[in-house]
Amino acid sequence: MDYETLKKLNNFIVKAKAATYVGGGARGAACRPGSHDLEFADGDWSYLDSYFGGRDFIGEEVVYFHETPLWAMNYYGRILRADLITPAQAGEVIKASLSELYTESRFLGGFEYQHREFKYVDTNEGDATSFRGREFISREGELAYELVYHGGLILED
Repeated sequence: MDYETLKKLNNFIVKAKAATYVGGGARGAACRPGSHDLEFADGDWSYLDSYFGGRDFIGEEVVYFHETPLWAMNYYGRILRADLITPAQAGEVIKASLSELYTESRFLGGFEYQHREFKYVDTNEGDATSFRGREFISREGELAYELVYHGGLILED
C-alpha cells in the first residue's frame, strides 16, 4: 500500500471512530444476532464497528474501500474493579480521552489523559498496517478497566 493511500486510511479511521462510538453516532441494524453495530461512510470508504456485551464486551471494527474489506481491529474490554469504576464512568472516560486523541488526527502512538479522578492510558506498538495494544483506566493508582486490541491491513492475494 502506498503512502498516500495509507494516509487516507488513517484519516478515515480517525474520522469514523470520532463519529461513531466517541461521537454518539447512530446505531445501525444488527448484522449478527445480539450485536450492537455502529456505521459510518464517506465516499468510497465505509466503517462498521460491531460488538457484543456492555459492561464486558468484545468486538471488531472493519474499514471497507469500494465495499472491499481493507483494514480491521478486534478488541475485548472489561471492568476489572466494579468498586472503582462503573460501566457508565468507563464509557465517559474513554469517550473524553479518545476525543482528545482524535484531535491529533491519530488513533495509535500511545496516549495518556486525566479525566477527573481517572487516568486513561493507551499503549501500543506498530502502525495502521499491523498493531496491537492495550488501553486501561486507573483510579488512585489502582487498575479499574482494561481493553486489549490488535489489527491491521486485510490484503487479498
